[in-house]
Amino acid sequence: MKALLCKQYGPPETLVVEEVPDLVPGDKQVVIDVHAAGVNFPDSLIIEGKYQFKPAPPFAPGGECAGVVRAVGAGVTNARIGDRVIAFTIHGAFASQVAVDAASLIPMPPGLDFPAGAAFVMTYATSYHGLVDRGALQPGETLLVLGASGGVGLAAIEIGKVLGARVIAAASSAAKLAVCREHGADELINYAGEDLRERVKALTAGRGVDVVYDPVGGIYTEPALRSCAWRGRHLIVGFANGEIPRIPANLTLLKGCAVVGVFLGDYIRREPARVAADLATLFKWLGAGKLRPHVAGTYPLARGGEAIRALMERRVSGKLVILPGE
Repeated sequence: MKALLCKQYGPPETLVVEEVPDLVPGDKQVVIDVHAAGVNFPDSLIIEGKYQFKPAPPFAPGGECAGVVRAVGAGVTNARIGDRVIAFTIHGAFASQVAVDAASLIPMPPGLDFPAGAAFVMTYATSYHGLVDRGALQPGETLLVLGASGGVGLAAIEIGKVLGARVIAAASSAAKLAVCREHGADELINYAGEDLRERVKALTAGRGVDVVYDPVGGIYTEPALRSCAWRGRHLIVGFANGEIPRIPANLTLLKGCAVVGVFLGDYIRREPARVAADLATLFKWLGAGKLRPHVAGTYPLARGGEAIRALMERRVSGKLVILPGE
């Protein structure tokens, strides 16, 4: 089998494709033939040793994939050879095979192709967990999405609209905002050329927003927090800007608002039954055409480092997908 390996912590340009032995499932594991693997922001962190989980090199990055079960270990009762599945992997998916715990498998809905399957679960599950479970977004409320043209951003726009919210999308270019509009955003803010806080004031008649969905961090977090309405909820999803912001704690007091963390990884580990219920809802919405995962481009395994670099530099609207078979 082939794998895109991180042989020492470093930038994506140091990743190399090598032949490695085929995988054999352990007890309660399956081995999947990977047909598609989604590229996510944690992939850029894990290869530099900056993520919460730090696997020892050499390892393949890649936290989610879609493919076909090729081998089943002892004690597995929920999967058979030939099943089409989606899996969370934390790392290992940028390869032609990956071994995962059978308990983590998600059956692929009928009619969903492998690239869309690999692009769907992590972004939509993150945004659903954030907006519904952590943010308690209600019909008629106003949602501000930062980094709105990225994978989790577009998912947040679509889920926000399904939930009945008014959605304000903020991104750094007109082209990115055009994609946000296509996915349902009601209002647009180009924070590369507009004052984020003043524009939110204008769009909300000075009231502010009920929920901020913030996967960006850096310089945008404080003005977004200042844009919260009374009893607002500011969701901390990630730090794509590369900088972890320091938040003035007095703002939460003055606004009666909450700063809430959103971490899908531990949610999956600690509350798997709730995650399964979330996914059932999301797949129902997907089947009804209410959600439209946006695959911006596909890359062969040998160019996987380029895909991670494009994501790091925020040159992507939607999701990139690696196809190990190409």
